Amino acid sequence: MFPYHTGIHQFQGSYYPYMPGGYYYTPYGENYRLPAQQRLTFVLVHGSWADASFWDRVAAVLKSKGHIVYTPEYAGHGKDPNKNVTHAMITTSVVDFITQLNLHDIILVGHSFGGTVIQKVAEQVPDRIKRLVFWDAFVLKDGESAADEFPPQTRQVFEQLRADSPDDTIMLPFPVFRDLFVNTATLEEAKEMYAGVTPEPAKPLFEKLDLKVFYTLATPKSYVYFYQDNALPQGEGYGWNPHMSIRLGLFRLIVGDGDHFTDAFTRPAMIAQKLYEAGRD
Repeated sequence: MFPYHTGIHQFQGSYYPYMPGGYYYTPYGENYRLPAQQRLTFVLVHGSWADASFWDRVAAVLKSKGHIVYTPEYAGHGKDPNKNVTHAMITTSVVDFITQLNLHDIILVGHSFGGTVIQKVAEQVPDRIKRLVFWDAFVLKDGESAADEFPPQTRQVFEQLRADSPDDTIMLPFPVFRDLFVNTATLEEAKEMYAGVTPEPAKPLFEKLDLKVFYTLATPKSYVYFYQDNALPQGEGYGWNPHMSIRLGLFRLIVGDGDHFTDAFTRPAMIAQKLYEAGRD
């Protein structure tokens, strides 16, 4: 984990308790661009209750350092009005994006539910991927669904919200979003982020995935884990690390302080640095 120092790199939102004066240390100056041989090509895949704009600030920082960054949108999200989508449709959106742009040697990053997406994408285009990076993301076992990894109380709430929905979606109530996704944010920041939350197609969350091919891949893998991430309980049998990460076999672990959503908006330079550490050689 990087140490924190004042007077180095300013970020928006100085509330964060571990950040003296609202600064984050980075070994590079604010306008520093990496040498060409150290630049990477990132494809950033968002998670549930988000769209591609989730990455806007992080992508801007990565680009400022000389990296190439893509943030594909997938089926049922963003401006797509059709919420009746499947996990296969979501995967196809990202695979088509990568192949149509003829991308190679990519660092494929999945956040949260995006982990299940990059698992399936990797099965289809393994020769185009340099490394897989899971940021507090699901790493499902063969035959599992994301919902299988929810604690019983959370699953019950989501199933009820799904049943009450007229279009088979799940809309996060603000108290759930506040305590599980943005627990380190101020109330004002939480409300601002919640304004961008839209109903999530429910079906892909409950689909059981065939991941036999994924577990044969030799693609290098990394896991980025934030200590304050409360989206899954940090207890025995649940959570991101080591419960999910250990399923990757040999993997690089990068850790930091932060929650599930907030830091992509308030500390994008920190997120960008962690993704770089996870993706570099």
